Amino acid sequence: MVRTETIVRSDPDILGGTPVFVGTRVPLRNLVDYLAGGSSLAEFLDDFPTVPREQTEPAIRCAGELLVADASAD
Repeated sequence: MVRTETIVRSDPDILGGTPVFVGTRVPLRNLVDYLAGGSSLAEFLDDFPTVPREQTEPAIRCAGELLVADASAD
């Protein structure tokens, strides 16, 4: 599993504790919303240049792993 502390963090002093990509003020939710809305990862990266691809790809993998694990627990 991906080490989330290198990808996303929640700090009460940054956007009130909203989970953001480490080193940025860009919420993880923005990536989820982009992909759910049909935008590509490339579009997200173009619109949020402070977020490196090296953080987004593991975030997507981690989300997938959590969904699979949750579905397997049922």
